[in-house]
Amino acid sequence: MKFIIIVLSLMILSTTSGCALTKLVSVPMRIGGAVMSIVPVAGNTMHDAIDESADIIDEMPF
Repeated sequence: MKFIIIVLSLMILSTTSGCALTKLVSVPMRIGGAVMSIVPVAGNTMHDAIDESADIIDEMPF
């Protein structure tokens, strides 16, 4: 049973491409930026900075 779990885990890891891995990082960043955009005055600036960072992470060649 332990062997099957290890094999399934390795199969899942091998099919998870870099695109999915970067989405795991960038999607929570984008959500946090959207939440921060509610803050008056500085909210949109923070949202734009976080959004640009998430775009750069999405373009990484993993």
